[in-house]
Amino acid sequence: MTDSSVIAAANLARRATLAALLCATVLLGGCASSGSAASSPAPTTPRTTATDDRPAEATAPPAAFVPQTTTHQAPVAPLPKFVASPLPVVSTPLIPVTIDLTVPPDDLWQRIRNGFGMPDLHVPQVADRQSWYLNRPDMTRHIFERGRRYLYHIVDELEKRGMPTEIALLPMVESAFNPLALSSARAMGMWQFIPSTGKTYKLDQNWWVDERRDIIASTDAALDYLQTIYEMHGDWHLALASYNWGEHAVARAIAKNTAKGLPTDYASLTMPNETRYYVPKLQALKNIVAQPELFGIHLAPIPNQPYFETVMKSERMDVAIAARLAEIPLEEFIALNPAYHRPVMNSHQAGPLVLPVGKIGTFQANLERYAAQDIPLSNWQTHQMKRGDTLEKIAAQYGIGAAQLKQINGITPRVKVGQGFNLLVPRPGSSSGHNLLAHTLPQQQPEKTAVAKSTQGTKVQGTKKAVSGTKKAPVKPEVKATKTSVKPAPKKPVKPQAKKH
Repeated sequence: MTDSSVIAAANLARRATLAALLCATVLLGGCASSGSAASSPAPTTPRTTATDDRPAEATAPPAAFVPQTTTHQAPVAPLPKFVASPLPVVSTPLIPVTIDLTVPPDDLWQRIRNGFGMPDLHVPQVADRQSWYLNRPDMTRHIFERGRRYLYHIVDELEKRGMPTEIALLPMVESAFNPLALSSARAMGMWQFIPSTGKTYKLDQNWWVDERRDIIASTDAALDYLQTIYEMHGDWHLALASYNWGEHAVARAIAKNTAKGLPTDYASLTMPNETRYYVPKLQALKNIVAQPELFGIHLAPIPNQPYFETVMKSERMDVAIAARLAEIPLEEFIALNPAYHRPVMNSHQAGPLVLPVGKIGTFQANLERYAAQDIPLSNWQTHQMKRGDTLEKIAAQYGIGAAQLKQINGITPRVKVGQGFNLLVPRPGSSSGHNLLAHTLPQQQPEKTAVAKSTQGTKVQGTKKAVSGTKKAPVKPEVKATKTSVKPAPKKPVKPQAKKH
């Protein structure tokens, strides 16, 4: 082979190699573009691939580089198909929060959250009620603060019964956690029982006490009632509607929807506007308690331990003296023992005394000291009216206002007083704090009782008005004040036993 032929062959080989490289480049660009078009949806951000440095469009090689003769070239292996895929989205995986229910939380609010068990209600009224509470931050804060006394006991009772802890927030809806709340429909207490339902659930209502205001008795009755109406409907939202509107009213609404082939859940029933907003109020409070930081509310922690404990009273004593024996303010004593109408507590009326934790020992020690010093436990006595006596004259005789005398004895315009009528009056020379008692003892029920139903009752938050169309409850005659005869108090008390709640 001559030198010229060797050179020609070498040139031909170089041209073939260059052509093969150009062809591979074209094929690779075509595959990448077709793969990108096939992916859906196409990514909108530029991606870094192995071919980012190549030109955007491949151009045909110059004619001078195209081989003019056919040669036996080694076969070029086909390139693997390149399929473009979107870059993976990197995100932090959601790690479920683990709650160790075997270890009780330190904060009672967390214990309440752990016990939430009702399905959430998704209706527009929930947002409306959330806004209502959030736009009244001082009032909302005051309600939460007032509930600190009672929440532990309520939560404890709910857990014993296996009931959802959302119910612990229900007194916020009913009474703003005010155990002295009284409505024009005669609903009374923290749980707002009307008289008839209170009697059904064995809550005493007499001249001395009204257990609808008793913290322990009314809570027990309210949970019994809620369990009953839940078993009736099998739905907590309908049970709550029944607590507000009456279980029979809810049953009739369900029957109407069933007859029309309509859904029978809470949101689908036709009901009074007050009941329509009733469960959303509770759901709004649940949402706030569940995530207070989301709503810009600070819930001060509540120790997950009893606030109060009980001790049996072995004898009659004054409300003011009982508070003095426990060394607590009178207002605090009445907030924990709101069932008593009168300044004197009979030993056989209502339940045990309720005192803050740690005060039982103080109460018992002072009680023993009173006995040792022969100090009477009651500063009240009975006065029987004589011919010519008037309430104003008797009030002046005992150094007490006529209005206070009427309040202490439960005298309303319907009560006829006259000769032989027994009155509870302060013992001469006593220091019972009559003015303070007049402001702190529970007020009498409305003289002209409004409407009330035979069920739990229909009440409107705040004004507690009865829903129109309800029947008037029969008005019971006032109990005569002749039952107020007070016997001398025994001087040697028996040391009572304490119980925590």
